[in-house]
Formats: sequence, C-alpha cells, structure tokens
Amino acid sequence: MLSRKNKLLVMKFVSLFSVVRGYNIPIIVLAQYLSAIFILAPEKRALSILLDFDLFIIVFVSSLTIASGYIINNFYDSKKDLINRPNKSMLDRLVSQKTKLYVYFTLNFIVALLAIIVSWRAFLYFSAYIFLIWYYSHRIKKYPIIGNLTAALLAILPFFAILLYYKNLYEVIIGHATFLFLLLLIREMIKDLENIKGDLANDYKTIPIIYGEEISKKIITFLTISTIIPIYVLIEIFDVGYMDIYFYSCLIILIFFLIHLWKHNTKEQYVLLHNVLKFLIVAGVFCIILINPSVLWHGEKLLRSI
Repeated sequence: MLSRKNKLLVMKFVSLFSVVRGYNIPIIVLAQYLSAIFILAPEKRALSILLDFDLFIIVFVSSLTIASGYIINNFYDSKKDLINRPNKSMLDRLVSQKTKLYVYFTLNFIVALLAIIVSWRAFLYFSAYIFLIWYYSHRIKKYPIIGNLTAALLAILPFFAILLYYKNLYEVIIGHATFLFLLLLIREMIKDLENIKGDLANDYKTIPIIYGEEISKKIITFLTISTIIPIYVLIEIFDVGYMDIYFYSCLIILIFFLIHLWKHNTKEQYVLLHNVLKFLIVAGVFCIILINPSVLWHGEKLLRSI
C-alpha cells in the first residue's frame, strides 16, 4: 500500500499529466512521423526517416513546446476552467501555479537547448513558437476571430517545423494543411459555444458572446462547407491512395454534424460535437497510412530481414 505522501505525489503527477494533456502528445508525435513518411518526404525510405536523429530532436522538441503551451494556457485559464471544466480544474489545481510556471520555464529551456543542436533556424523557429503560444494565452485568445485563427494556426505549426526541415513544399501538402486547419478552426469555434459561461464571467470577447450563437453557427456552417474544397482537390487532383475513404467519410459525418449543430444549443451537445471533430482529427492521423499502405509492408519485411 502506498503511504499518504506517495499517494499525494502520484496524484500530483496525474494532475501535471492532465495539465500538459499527456494523452494528446503521443498522437501529435505519431502524426508528425506519419506526415513525414507519407506526405512531407515520400521520396525517402520510412526506416531512414524513423532513424533520423535530427528529426527525432525536432519531434521531441515539438512535444515539449506543446506541453509547455498547455501549461501556460492552463495557468491563464484557471478561473475560466473552474466554470467550464470544474472536474478537470480541481484535478489540475493539485499542482500549484508556482510549480506550473517552474515546469513551463524548464521545458522551454530544454527546448531552446535541443533546438540549437539541430540548427540556429530550428532555435529561432521554436523560440518564436514559444512566444506565440504565450502571447496567444496571455492576450490574443480573449478576442474574437483572431483568437480562433491563431489557435488553429498554433496547432499546425509543429508540422511546419518538419516541412522546413525537409524543405519540401508539394501542392498536396497545402491541401492536407488546409483541410486540417479548417477542422481545427471549426473545433475552436465549437469550443467558444461550449465555454460561453466561463468566457462571459472572465471577460473573454468570443464570437458567440459578442455576435450571438446564431452568427457563430453560421460561421461554423460556412467553414464546414468550405472543407469540400480541399477534399475535392485531394481526391480528384492528387493521389491520396485509399485515404479518399477517410475524406468521403468526413463529408458524411460533417453533414450530420451540421444538422446537430442547428438542432441543439446545450453545452452537452456542443461537447459532443467537439468530440466528433476530435475523432475526425485523430482518425485522420491513423488514416495517413492509407495513402500508401505498402510502405508499412515493405518496412516490416525489412525489419524482419535485419
């Protein structure tokens, strides 16, 4: 049996894990590697990408930056989260604000140290990324439209780090990035509907608070319909292999998403719609392998032969 002191230590570790959203980071790492193998550097062998030390550092640094971003976001949103997410907020409060800041600065120091190993460009990129996350959490997120756009942009910046590393800018990459950006932007808009009470109490000037829920739903509808453009481009113009199954499925799910959006206006329904979008984003990560499944088959044969 654990002593009371050890139990408290375990609970604080769980609390910190919740603050940095440790359950999200492995998905982001997987997304970065799959994007590198199938989209950003398709001309390279999968094994050479997996064994690339500099790429590993970039992915690891991205993970630490995202973790520190969640910490500073949690730091500024502590009062709002007490209203919007009371259960998670109580767990997160097991770690003091002082400890959160200590971990935040420690992670950022490690990021800077590791990034400079790769190159001075990587150092500048991640330094700018850290600053943008802080400025977003401190000020930008309280404002409508620009806050939503910045949040969606920050979510895809880790993939641009890999893009800059390989120095490849295929047109198909723009198609994938546009679709992902739209999904992330829609998710941010849904979060505003979901968090109206906490945002209103803490003077956050979001779209549903300033312009009303109906205007917010109209913007979400426009953005959702806009996803047809990158989906059409990816399926009809570029070769995405069997991943077209994923994009067709997305279209069907997004139709039902819009129906439910206009049919309901409770927080529980907005949370459900938020989870639907998270499912589409996570499913998209795993479906990247459908672009060329033979890569994994050849990789497995190669590993068996070693």
